[in-house]
Amino acid sequence: MSRIDQLLIMVNGVKEKGAGRWVARCPAHEDRSPSLSIRELDDGRVLLKCFAGCDTEDVLSAVGLEFSDLFPERLPGVGYQPTKSRQFSPAELLEIVSHETTVAALILADILADKEINDQIWTRLATAASRLARARDHGR
Repeated sequence: MSRIDQLLIMVNGVKEKGAGRWVARCPAHEDRSPSLSIRELDDGRVLLKCFAGCDTEDVLSAVGLEFSDLFPERLPGVGYQPTKSRQFSPAELLEIVSHETTVAALILADILADKEINDQIWTRLATAASRLARARDHGR
């Protein structure tokens, strides 16, 4: 799965606006209409812009990604300085847990109702499980 595909399944309200261009509801704030612009460049880089003013770091954090996830794989031998991991407040951790638990519950309800579950939905369920585990580990 490409980097852009991973991002697009993690945000809600995605609408394609042209080749390599989408809008979606920003996951970093209560967004009722799409304010997040997503663009994939020819070289594989992904650009994000929240027109409501959210920092890109906050948008990425809300979906469990890092800045490095917006860029193509690095060439062997090219080093970079790792960034310090962001610390979440207890309230932020509870918000993450609440959101991901809701996502998992909705998907599990569909499974119990014998609805067809496609690969994107299975991937989103795995993402929710991963984020819940990271929130648990972060809270320790």
